[in-house]
Amino acid sequence: MEKLKFLVLIIVIAVAVVFITNITKLLKKPTDTFVVEKGSISYEEAATGYVIRDEYLLQGENSKNGMVQIKYEDEKVSKGDTVFRYYSDNEDSLIKQISKLDEEINKAIEENESSVKPSDMISIEEQIEDALDAMYNTNELRKLEEYTKKIEGYITKKAQIAGEHSPTGSLVKTLIQKRSALEAQLNSNAETIVSPESGIVSYRVDGLEEILKCNDFSYLNKSTLESYDLKTGSTVPQSNEKGKVVNNFVCYIASCMDTEKADGAKVGDKVVLRLSNSKEISAEIIYITEEDDGSKILVFKFKDQIKELIEYRKISFDVIWWKYSGFKISNSAIITDENDFAYINKKSAGYSEKVLVKVLRQNETYSIVTNYTDEELAELGFTEKEIKDMVDLKLHDEIMLH
Repeated sequence: MEKLKFLVLIIVIAVAVVFITNITKLLKKPTDTFVVEKGSISYEEAATGYVIRDEYLLQGENSKNGMVQIKYEDEKVSKGDTVFRYYSDNEDSLIKQISKLDEEINKAIEENESSVKPSDMISIEEQIEDALDAMYNTNELRKLEEYTKKIEGYITKKAQIAGEHSPTGSLVKTLIQKRSALEAQLNSNAETIVSPESGIVSYRVDGLEEILKCNDFSYLNKSTLESYDLKTGSTVPQSNEKGKVVNNFVCYIASCMDTEKADGAKVGDKVVLRLSNSKEISAEIIYITEEDDGSKILVFKFKDQIKELIEYRKISFDVIWWKYSGFKISNSAIITDENDFAYINKKSAGYSEKVLVKVLRQNETYSIVTNYTDEELAELGFTEKEIKDMVDLKLHDEIMLH
């Protein structure tokens, strides 16, 4: 009997110790708290996809001769603009002859130049000087090429003016006539390629321009896309024989996905795509087809970052199915009553206030919440006095965790 009493006494003491310890902890720190901040939560999935563009392949009959780019990569063109031309068969010889004539023309101008120069020649010389100064102050290849072409044009114009002010039959005029004849021969033999539509010029050609079309996506299937054997993120090489003009207002990504969200997606759904450069762009699902293995091919349509994607055909990206921003709080701070209303306890001046909040979206850890409007509260059945007495949640409020 004594042993039983002793055992009971030990149990009572142990329970008392645990009780006192917990009460002490509660008195010292009744609950953890955190400060309300603005934030966002989202649901996103990684995917790979094929970039499909509204693009026009440009190729002529003399593609094996090599090309001269009139419009550069990423440069905008209008319908009918010359994009590039192919070298003619005897172009090297003609260019050498023209270059030699330019030297002779410049020498003849210097030897026969009158002491008083025409005003238009002085103006051209000033333009040449300005272009030379600009060349010295840049290291961009495109700019250097532009200035070089300008200077060549100015020199030709200067020679023409000098010829006009020279006596009839002068050496300058004769040389200019020879040059004009060679230039006409050069241009007549060259094959120029013009743009069929307005857009962005690109010389990155992979042979899929006329296969991956965007007027009808019914040809898309998983096996066909995989048969292209493209490496994700690799850049499309530049061609020396072909070019293309890309519609810079709309673009598409076709992706084969096998997830719960993709399975529940519908045509017309709006999503956000995050590209590898971290840019987030708005997109719309415009086509869905189901594969034999249960996966689905989704086509996303978007209008941003088109130029940045021109050098890629297969990319990795994230599909952000939904994203909500606002007051971001821990799920452990939310209490749900018997009417399914969500509340939080706000710490204020040493006591707590019960605050009704509207949960906009929730994931496993956090919720995005906001305050109800008076109209919404009235629709939920709260009285005017109850609404008037309610406390709102504010930024930097101290909230209790449970």
